[in-house]
Amino acid sequence: MNLLDAHLVPAVDGVAYGLLLFVVAAGLSLAFGTAGVLNLSHGMLYAIGAYTGAELSDGTWGGLAVGLAAGTAAAAAAGAGLSAATVPLARRGHLAQALLTFGLALIGGNLLIEFFGADELPVRVPEALDSSVTLLGHRYPAYRLCFILMAVLLAAFGTWVLTRTRVGAAVRASADDPQMLATTGHSPRAVHTGVLAAAGALAGAAGVLGAPIIGPGAGTADTVLMLSLVVVVLGGLRSLWMTFFAAIAVGEVQTLGVSLAPDWAPYLLFAAMAAVLILRSQFTEPATAGHGGGDAGSDPVEWLRRRLSASFKGRGRGTAEADGVVRPSGRGGPLSRLLRGGPDDSTLASRGRQAAPLLILLVVLIALPALLDAYSLSLAGSALALGLLAVSVTILTGYAGLPTLGQTAPFAVGAYATANLADAGWTVGPVQIVVAAIAAALFSVVTGPAVIRARGTTVLMITLAIGELASAAINQMKSVTGGADGLVGFPPTQALWGGEGMIEEDQVYNYALVVAVVAVVATIAVLRSPAGKLLTGSRNAEARMRASGHPVGRYLFMAHIGAGALAGIGGSLMVTVQQYLSPADVGFEIAAFALLAAVIGGSTSVIGGLLGAGLIVFTRDWVASSWPGHGPLLLGALFVAAVYLLPRGLAGLRLGTGARGPAKGAELPPDHDSVPAGKVAP
Repeated sequence: MNLLDAHLVPAVDGVAYGLLLFVVAAGLSLAFGTAGVLNLSHGMLYAIGAYTGAELSDGTWGGLAVGLAAGTAAAAAAGAGLSAATVPLARRGHLAQALLTFGLALIGGNLLIEFFGADELPVRVPEALDSSVTLLGHRYPAYRLCFILMAVLLAAFGTWVLTRTRVGAAVRASADDPQMLATTGHSPRAVHTGVLAAAGALAGAAGVLGAPIIGPGAGTADTVLMLSLVVVVLGGLRSLWMTFFAAIAVGEVQTLGVSLAPDWAPYLLFAAMAAVLILRSQFTEPATAGHGGGDAGSDPVEWLRRRLSASFKGRGRGTAEADGVVRPSGRGGPLSRLLRGGPDDSTLASRGRQAAPLLILLVVLIALPALLDAYSLSLAGSALALGLLAVSVTILTGYAGLPTLGQTAPFAVGAYATANLADAGWTVGPVQIVVAAIAAALFSVVTGPAVIRARGTTVLMITLAIGELASAAINQMKSVTGGADGLVGFPPTQALWGGEGMIEEDQVYNYALVVAVVAVVATIAVLRSPAGKLLTGSRNAEARMRASGHPVGRYLFMAHIGAGALAGIGGSLMVTVQQYLSPADVGFEIAAFALLAAVIGGSTSVIGGLLGAGLIVFTRDWVASSWPGHGPLLLGALFVAAVYLLPRGLAGLRLGTGARGPAKGAELPPDHDSVPAGKVAP
């Protein structure tokens, strides 16, 4: 009984917290499950409501009502604007949506801080609620009990609208059969806009009412987004009741779990999220949907033989591939020849055409120490480290068809392995690189089985969970990672045995350049080998590869391990260049930046990934230094511009040809349950 008394208040707090997350997650589920938009700016919609409500709160009932109306309307308008922003991406898949909405979240978050300030705003509630009541012998805030009632009423009203009204029927029809909905006189486009506006309104209302619980501050949007994603994954998209119970469970873990098991609480949510996704993926055969598609009527063995044979043959002005589609393969300009890294460039002639621009790029990189100051040169070294992370994302997303938001996990393993080696006196660069690569590869061996079975957005969410679990471990394992304070003060790296530690910026940069060149050349050699062709075949026609007897799972597993090792090398380089390491260097934002770099360069362009990383570092650190405090705004603008202006990446810019849609393999592969067998996601 004493134990029950001790944890009663946290348990009730968990209910209030869970109901708040339910209202927010219901909007996220509505946007994704009905409108088909993977909205990574949903936390920002909550923040809009929270900031608006806090600004208008004056301790009266009228102030609460005005704040609720204004915050809900503002977030609904932002949701409607999001609908307009995502319409041009309707046929480009969820990866483009995720990058666009993440960019909009960066822009919106920066603007909110600019307008309301960086400090958490105080929220004044009506005097009648700004007190405590007796609950089973304990004093409990009256506002939280009132919020529980308001959240239940809001959830009940939303459920009634969705299931019992003509508006709800139209919404459900737009998800199931938009063509049939159009024949009834309803506009699917208008319903799409209404759904996203309603999702925004739910988030905004939750923000106003939940501001006293999760107050408006710099990290509010990220916290709400992550927890809402966990709720949606655990509850699924088909039942509001399952979402409700998942939200209550998450709320209890966040409150009661912290008091009962403080050491385990940081891991529980994302571990549960990963477990649910992995279990779901086990019941679906990957080969049924595949990564891509093709003509199901041809003999699979003969089709594969022709497909792989075509990969090794040169191409002229156009090539009729085995699926019957003629695709142009013009030579393009130097930029195109530099960036193309896909499987169609494997002949001696095309390699010769690419050699000159590659050498030009290498000469420019070698000349940078003579052209840049010390600060800019250190940024160039950081870009090389982030570039290797982006190349590892390119391998998984572009070649293996496994879009990832979790490559910062092996990146962190390599970084912390290098920092601890240096602290222990092992400062020889090649030793650090090898140990970092092995440690990251072993980490990828452990996590690989959880990743390679899934496809599409499921992979994206599993890797996100792995990345967040790694972040939790970094904050918990203070003896190894330094916790939130990070690591600093370890000896500088030696380029060779017996040499002095590298202190000068040009020494560090030259070392990073040599390591990056060797790693990139080795990566390109593997991707252009028969093993790389088989990996690409697994991405484009998994069903036929399996039918012809190829161990596709083994190919993907090896790609996952190789990409992890490459990310580990990038993490080692980052430590050498920066000479310090903090959790922010390996967090979710860096994972999103690496994915953006891969998309900017072109999904199958190794060199493009490096250049994309350079553009991100240039924007984040060099350009933003002349406009302090607006780095997120500039990066968000870069996300948005890349999604709209580079649908095929830099590798798709060809002389005399326009970007005519996403390159093959550039988009998120279909989920098992979202694209019928035999069809290809647009």
